This record gives sequence, structure tokens and C-alpha cells, in this order.
Amino acid sequence: MSRILNIMPKKAQPWSGRFAQPVDEQVKRFTASVSFDQRLAKHDIAASLAHARMLAARGILPRRDLAAIQRGLATIAKEIAAGKFAWSVDAEDVHLNIEKRLTALVGDAGKRLHTARSRNDQVATDLRLWLRAEIDALAKLMVALQRTLLAQASRHAALLMPGFTHLQVAQPVTFGHHLLAYFEMFERDRERLPQIRKRTNQLPLGAAALAGTSFPIDRERVARELGFEGLCENSLDAVSDRDFAIEFCAAASLIMMHLSRLSEELVLWASPRFGFVRLPDAYCTGSSIMPQKRNPDVPELVRGKAGRVFGSLVALLTLMKAQPLAYNKDNQEDKEPLFDAVDTVKACVAVMSGLLSGLQPVPAAMRAAALEGHATATDLADYLVRKGVAFRDAHEAVARAVREAERRGVDLAALPLAKLKTFSREIGPDVRRVLSAQGSLDSRNHPGGTAPAAVRQAIARARKRLAQ
Repeated sequence: MSRILNIMPKKAQPWSGRFAQPVDEQVKRFTASVSFDQRLAKHDIAASLAHARMLAARGILPRRDLAAIQRGLATIAKEIAAGKFAWSVDAEDVHLNIEKRLTALVGDAGKRLHTARSRNDQVATDLRLWLRAEIDALAKLMVALQRTLLAQASRHAALLMPGFTHLQVAQPVTFGHHLLAYFEMFERDRERLPQIRKRTNQLPLGAAALAGTSFPIDRERVARELGFEGLCENSLDAVSDRDFAIEFCAAASLIMMHLSRLSEELVLWASPRFGFVRLPDAYCTGSSIMPQKRNPDVPELVRGKAGRVFGSLVALLTLMKAQPLAYNKDNQEDKEPLFDAVDTVKACVAVMSGLLSGLQPVPAAMRAAALEGHATATDLADYLVRKGVAFRDAHEAVARAVREAERRGVDLAALPLAKLKTFSREIGPDVRRVLSAQGSLDSRNHPGGTAPAAVRQAIARARKRLAQ
């Protein structure tokens, strides 16, 4: 679709009869939205066709005019698809651009198309149609991202790595289990999308400017043709509501927040200090001065773009917070934040899916890190509890053992059995199994646990959820 704006010969605006002077050229440029709302053209044409067919079915529009409108809109759709449509700032927006071209093609029939509607309900309808399609596209991208995570989690269900709290080594986990945490985040994100789609998929057309229309229209027919699930019930709300756009940006912000958390971990893991993963070459860049660098630009950009989507959400909330009913020109500012949020979140989900598919863990580095920081200390405390020691007493005994291990410069699991027994007489030779990282993993074999067997079961359940 061409975005070149051609200035057409000056013609009177469809509303200019009220004014004694033409619009100032600066004001014309300032108020025009066609530079960005032309992406609604496909949906504007679809809604106009449904509206025209309804008008003809109700006897409001002559059949010959319907035929002319259908012929003219088909021509316009082809021109737009071929990049040959002459967009004009003089025509303000996508709606008037199409209407002017239609009138040029089919004459007075084009002027009759706007019967029983307003640009207020027209743009609300177009925006909902556009967002509905984008929600569907994003949902598919989310599934692809989740499938990528599941594939990696399945390959590495038993790969030992340290689990962190406060970015300190806490307890052993598996890489597969860690990846499944992100699957769950994205699953919640995916579940929100059809809920938002349902509320988006309500027809505003028929509300006209704000009070409905005196023509005997059939809104249900238009809703059925366009695939809407219901009607916006109140005409004032229908033209002024942008909750659906705000809701989408809120959901997109959550997706971006989750992507940003994952990106942060990838940046850390790929650094030499961690060395847990190797990012695919195709998703890294080099330095213009330091030849050794492999910069994680993709996750860094995803992390940065999260703020961009958050900004779209705040912009829309701020846009709507003080608007009286019904439609106000402020609402022209709803599109660019929404468009940008959609474009950004889709791009980020897609690129992260590609990056993750080529991600390579470094098992030796993960294992070495998991054996630092006394990661099985909690397992030793649990061991003592099972021997009958009160948990607080067990906690104190293990804390003293950790202090001794740190004094010696070794991991807790490396302390001699004789020394361990000095902290609690309940400690016996069977403690070695408890203090091993593998033993720690295997002991957590329950739904939601990090044991390899539990991880594989979780992956199977996750795949079923995606298939539903």
C-alpha cells in the first residue's frame, strides 16, 4: 500500500457548507490522519460494502446504486493493493479518500453510500475489524513461540542448572523447567487474546454520529456479514469507546514484559561471566571496533521495545481519561499508539521465537554454576526434618554447616560426613544422596516440580493445552 500523499486539486470538503472560509493549509495538515489510518482501507471497504448491501436490502439505497458502489469499491481495492491509489491530505482520512475516489468512479451513487452512518461509527467499526484480524495473527505467533519453548524444554528436561532468587544461586532446577516458566507466562497471555477479541468483536456501525439514525437500518444483518458477535448496545458508547484498544495494549504490555524478562536472562546467560547459552549467530551482531564481540542485540532490543508498548498503553489511557461523551477529535490519536503496539509486539514475538529455536545451552557451565552457592542446603534441612528435627532447628544447623563450608572454601556437599555430624547427630551416610544436585532434582517429582520426570509430564500437558 502506497504511503505517498498526493495533493489533489482543492475541492470543497463534504462538510464545508457550514463555513465561510476554507480550512487553513496548516490546519489541514495538522488534522489529517490519512498518513497512518490508510492501513484501515481494506476494512473500510468491507464495512462499506456490508453497509451498502444492508441499505439496499432495506430499500434505502436503489439497487442500481448498490451495483455501482460494489463495482467502484472493487476498483479502489485493486488500486490500493497495487499501490496506485492517490492518497490525499485534502481528503483528511482513509474514509473520505475512498469516498471521493468512489464518487469520481460512479458519480452520485458514491455520495449516497454515507446514508445512515457517520465517520464516527465508521472509524470505530474499521478499527475493530482491523484489530480483530491482528489479534488472530498475534495468537498464531504466540502459539509458535510456545511450541518453540516446549521443543527446547523437551530436549533439555534433565539439564541441570541453578535456580536463582535475588539473582543468587538458590536451588538446583532443570533448564527445561526454567523454560516452562515462560511457557506459562505466555499461556496466560494467549488466553487473554480471545477474551479481548470477543469484546472487540461488537459492531458500532448504526450508531451514526452519536444518537443512532432515523433510517430503518438492520444492524444485525451488517454484524452477521462482517462476522461480529454482537452489537454495541448504546450509540453514545459505540462511537466513543476505545476500551478494546486499551485492553489490547494492556495485554500487549504483559506479553512484552514477559518477553523482556526472558530477554534479560538471555543477555545475562550469554555473557562470558555466565556462559550458560550460546545465541545463534544469525541473531547476534558484532562490534565496529572490538572484533571478539557477539552482541545480543535482539534480546536487548526486545527488552527496550517493551517500554515502547508500555508507552502506547499509557498514551491511550491518557487520551481517554478526560473525554466527555460522545466522540471527540482526540480519538484520532488512538490509532498510532495502537498500530505501533500491534506492530511491535508481533515483531518481538516472531523474532524471539526464531532466536529460541536456535538457542544452544552450555551444560558444563550450567552444572558448574549449580554446584556453587550451596544449592542443596534446603535439601539438607528437609532431610533433618524427615529425621524428626524441627524445621527451625534444622535451618540453624544447616546455616552453621554452610558457614563452615565457606570457611573451608568448599561447597556444602564437599564437607566430610564426620564434620556434618557435628552440626546434627541425625546426619548419616544417606545424606550424600540428599546433598547431590541430581538427588535434589529427583526429589521434586510432583506437578509443578523441577524433577525431569515432572518436567516431561508438564510438557505433555502443555502440548494438550495448545492443541485445544
